[in-house]
Amino acid sequence: MARASHSELHSAGRLEVTSKSKAADKSVRATRAIAIDTGGTFTDCVWVEDGALKTLKVFSTPDDPSRAIAEALRKIGEAKAKIGEVKRKTGAGAALTLLHGTTVGTNALLQRKGARVALITTAGFEDVIEIGRQARPRLYDFFFDRVPPLVPRELRFGVKERTDAEGRILERPSDAELARLREVVRLAGPDAIAISLLFSFANPENEAAVAAAVAELGKPLSVSHRILPEFREYERTSTVVVNAYLQPLMQSYMERLAERATIAGDARIFVPRIFVMQSSGGITALESAAREPVRTVLSGPAGGLVGAAAMAARSGFRKILSFDMGGTSTDVAAVQSEVRASGQSEVAGLPVGVPMLEIHTVGAGGGSLARFDAGGALRVGPESAGADPGPICYGRGNEPTVTDANLLMGRLRPDRFLGGEFTLDVERARRITLEWLKKQGSGSHLSLEQFCAGVVRVVNANMERALRVVSIERGYDPREFALVAFGGAGGLHACELAEALAIPTVLIPARPGALSAFGILVSDVVKDYSRTVLWRFAGHLRQEVGQALPPAKLEREFRKLEAVALKEFRAEQWRGALRYERSLDLRYRGQGYELNVPATKNVTARFHDEHQRRYGYQHAGREIELVTLRLRVRLRTPPLEIARRRGARKASVRVTPVERAVVFFRDKAVTTPVYERRELIPGRSMRGPAVITEYSATTVIPAGKKFWVDAAENLVIKIR
Repeated sequence: MARASHSELHSAGRLEVTSKSKAADKSVRATRAIAIDTGGTFTDCVWVEDGALKTLKVFSTPDDPSRAIAEALRKIGEAKAKIGEVKRKTGAGAALTLLHGTTVGTNALLQRKGARVALITTAGFEDVIEIGRQARPRLYDFFFDRVPPLVPRELRFGVKERTDAEGRILERPSDAELARLREVVRLAGPDAIAISLLFSFANPENEAAVAAAVAELGKPLSVSHRILPEFREYERTSTVVVNAYLQPLMQSYMERLAERATIAGDARIFVPRIFVMQSSGGITALESAAREPVRTVLSGPAGGLVGAAAMAARSGFRKILSFDMGGTSTDVAAVQSEVRASGQSEVAGLPVGVPMLEIHTVGAGGGSLARFDAGGALRVGPESAGADPGPICYGRGNEPTVTDANLLMGRLRPDRFLGGEFTLDVERARRITLEWLKKQGSGSHLSLEQFCAGVVRVVNANMERALRVVSIERGYDPREFALVAFGGAGGLHACELAEALAIPTVLIPARPGALSAFGILVSDVVKDYSRTVLWRFAGHLRQEVGQALPPAKLEREFRKLEAVALKEFRAEQWRGALRYERSLDLRYRGQGYELNVPATKNVTARFHDEHQRRYGYQHAGREIELVTLRLRVRLRTPPLEIARRRGARKASVRVTPVERAVVFFRDKAVTTPVYERRELIPGRSMRGPAVITEYSATTVIPAGKKFWVDAAENLVIKIR
């Protein structure tokens, strides 16, 4: 598949052709870049058209997300009629750039629907992924079942080889051993093969020999020294196994997506260029995503965090807590001036060592189901109605959800959902919820309003705990941050959460229900590289890394990583200046885990300060270990040229509500004005209570809270 140059990715108002002719390139004047984020309930699309940012939401198709994407593309207008019109004007075929945030990998891990994987490792270490760290996630729960490994015992194979910690080859696998290994793996019949040998990060020679031997089987290979050349064999092996587990599924999905997204013209087939969002907050080529799908397991949430940081920065907020509440889950994160990735994460109970944005997810969304447990307590989630059957008010569901509760409390307006394109069925939600309540022994004494208010309080408590995890538990004071709320349901709950955590300001970005797609649209091209080195140096504040370690040695290792990066960027035909971001994983000698700090001259002081902030203490004179070198290579995305909203009314004009509705705030019914967001006057300060409706989301503002739309078209709400 042909790749676009970096400048082609987000250009609006031009048509890019894959012709090599310079004359043909100069004659082209129209193109389209579309970012699409597939979620549990809705698939969100964002694109620029004639200088205006456009959004579209369609119902997701969980059985095959590519069907919803194809439907979205048809609705957007990339069909034969428009292609024909463009062709008549330009005499060339139209090409489409598709930027995609996917949940395919996440869902496969959660549902255990990945490939049959064979694991090859050093003989004697076949059970590493099952032994793990012997850590009990629930210390006092004697009935807790550990997450089983993705590879069963019969599919784990040991090879006789050994490399020591310094990278010296102590035993090479013989030709007979490699032939035996190849045969037993062939007989096992795996869909994919994961290879993770002991100390392959120090010297990959033996691992490369094993990979070459089993490559003849024609199965997708995941090799640890290519994916994660770092120490800690458990986390490294788990990461490589996850990659292999997702590889066949992701490759099949990407092929199907490319086929469905193909647009047929009158004279030729126009294959879209497809790029995929990574968990680290940057996009990559389709082939890279299919080869290393482990880097995409938090694809959609990463786009949301990037979009939240970008929109908040336009309003002058650099320290934010992002709050993305969608249909099936809520994703939260803390950002201090810039979005940063972590080197160690956990997805579906499995360690993943590739860089991911530090996002915490809980099973609380608009589609989360309400229930009463055995003790009669009201619970909400993590089970979700999803897109099928969905909430009761969507027409097919039969169990009450958070969306149904918000609708019955008047917080959601039935005729203004998705800009009036889809009407929520209030009467069906009321009737079925009442019938459901009567069947519940513990809930039969509750009124409908009390039950709905309880659902909102419980789901708020779940999300408040999540926000505490990424703020207070990591040494951040929520009072110093702004809460950036987005997703289809974020604005319904943001003000109550901000009050509970003493957060002074809530920011509802423009087009909040499609902010994850917007984040994908503005993301840079990013690749991450790393290497474990395990060097020691003095930890005294006056002893900097350049003095403690030979500068030439450190520079030489980073140059090696940069050479690999440059080779890969050139192979994928990216054009433009690369930006190299160096960082170091450091720890005090004797510690088991590290902190990541930028590789600057004052790295020692920064490490001490970060340790103090994170853990409450520091050892200024203690020896420090440099564990891992990390390099992030970034190709900047040109800024989007989006025209400001036209036709703004004069500040003296009164903003008239489109209706007044009875809305429940903490069990109390309040007659509340309902405003269309596009009718709000930038800079005009107003006071709640209010309900703000728009195409992609609804925002509820309690009484007395001041709010206004700022110059960046973000809705700002003062809580304190």
